This record gives sequence, C-alpha cells and structure tokens, in this order.
Amino acid sequence: MAGSQSQSDKDKARDAHILMSRYERLYREKYDRRPRINRYSAKWGMMDVIDSVGNIRTGELLDYFFKTPSEHTLEVFYRNFDKMDTQLDLICADRAYRAMLARQTEERVKEARDQHRE
Repeated sequence: MAGSQSQSDKDKARDAHILMSRYERLYREKYDRRPRINRYSAKWGMMDVIDSVGNIRTGELLDYFFKTPSEHTLEVFYRNFDKMDTQLDLICADRAYRAMLARQTEERVKEARDQHRE
C-alpha cells in the first residue's frame, strides 16, 4: 500500500511540474521573460490546486488566468484559482444558454418565413 501511495505522490509531483512548465510558457509568451519561481516550493501549491480541481481543469485555469488583467504570479493564481473555476463554469453555462437562444431564434425566424410564404 505504501508503494502505491508514493507512486501517486510521484505522479502528482510530475503533473505539478508539467503544469508549472505550462505556467512558465504562458508567462514568457505574455511578458517576454521567464518568471522567477522556486519550482520546489511552487510544486506544493500546484499539487493542492490539482487535488482540488484536477489536472486538466488546472491547465484550463492557467490558460484563463493569463487572459485576466491580473498580476500573473503563482501566488495570485493559488489564491484565486477557486474563484476562476467558478467564473469559468459561469462563462460556459452562459455560452450554452446563448447558443440555445440563438438556435431557438433561428427556428422561430424560419417558421415565420415559412408562414409568410404560405
């Protein structure tokens, strides 16, 4: 049992390092310089985010984070990831609602045109 737990910890640490590399890439793209981070200590915060929202969602949140008008430090990300997670859910729900409204409007317009032709 201890062996499987340590493997899980190793996987989480690996995922955290992969996501920190993603953070560094996004930071370089935005600011044209490397961020100053201590990867060893930053790993623990990233692992906590992964534990909270999952690996894939953490990557989505990093992408969204760099679209916000924020100070793009890992500390700010760690402090606000839960709020960004909620915000992304709201944005996705809003997009789905707007798409549904657009489809309904298109159907109504088509019905009105068909009735007008008759």
